[in-house]
Amino acid sequence: MLTIPGSGAYTALDLVCYTNNFEYYQEAKQLACYAGTAPFEHSSGTSVRGKTRVSKMANQSLKTNLTLGAWSVIRTKGFLRKYYERKLDEGKAKMLVVNAVRNKLLHIASAVIRNQMPFDRNYSSPLAS
Repeated sequence: MLTIPGSGAYTALDLVCYTNNFEYYQEAKQLACYAGTAPFEHSSGTSVRGKTRVSKMANQSLKTNLTLGAWSVIRTKGFLRKYYERKLDEGKAKMLVVNAVRNKLLHIASAVIRNQMPFDRNYSSPLAS
């Protein structure tokens, strides 16, 4: 997990400890809900009220480390910075985009652990060809 940009030793240690070496959460969406990065819409039936929000019942230590990793990735050149700038240009709120970057970092970490491969920025799926 240390090969992922924005994932340092503390973030990797938090993910391994809080997920019991990724045994508690097999899917990235479950992990995102636990970490408080999955957005939920405030709705009742067919009516949607307000913006999407993240849960306050998240693991705050993990969420803090992911936020620091997200800001680190945003400040350096790379694909997540381009994603951040593109979303800001679309008119999205800054913290909404930071949360999306946190969510992407979690999904990348989950994929790296699931596939037992280090992170490769230029990876292309064999299914894509």
